[in-house]
Amino acid sequence: MQLVNVGFGNLINADRLIAVVSPDSAPVKRAVREAKDNGMLIDATYGRKAKTVLVMDSDHLVLSGISAEQLAPRFGLELTGEDEENE
Repeated sequence: MQLVNVGFGNLINADRLIAVVSPDSAPVKRAVREAKDNGMLIDATYGRKAKTVLVMDSDHLVLSGISAEQLAPRFGLELTGEDEENE
């Protein structure tokens, strides 16, 4: 089990992470709202703006105040693709 800091001293089990997505799109906003209504949302932002949404294999969503670019190295990942907005 590898615990990774997702901001402000909050740790998640990296083995259970499915995806890291931006909270700005309508489908993700809807998923966050539904997770909150169902008690499956974990807010790890400490009152700050959510910059990423972490999707876990338990159907929980974790809000983080850290950007995906900052989180990737913590998971041992390297970002290689271009952002669609830049194409």
